[in-house]
Amino acid sequence: MIELVSHQLCINCNVCVQVCPTNVFDAVPNQPPAIARQEDCQTCFMCEAYCPADALYVAPQSHTNVAVNEDDLIDSGIMGEYRRILGWGYGRKNNSELDTAHKLRQLPRPYQS
Repeated sequence: MIELVSHQLCINCNVCVQVCPTNVFDAVPNQPPAIARQEDCQTCFMCEAYCPADALYVAPQSHTNVAVNEDDLIDSGIMGEYRRILGWGYGRKNNSELDTAHKLRQLPRPYQS
């Protein structure tokens, strides 16, 4: 679930507002976007993947809030981790072939009538 828009790192581009499929963010003039509907977050990591400033933290826990500290997250290097893993961003090696999300389609589906 989205837990943080870093006020230290955010460049106010509002890309996260645009890419979020569940409309979690609200744009705020001349400020970082606000997490307005956190309960609607589906932990898809789209906002984190597209953030050009690595200013977002999406916790892997999808149904509960996680207490976070902005300074600790920045110091740990975890901000924008998903984007780094994919290799998205200037000067990074593209690793998108390592993303295994496509394997979800191969899982058996429950019987539906």
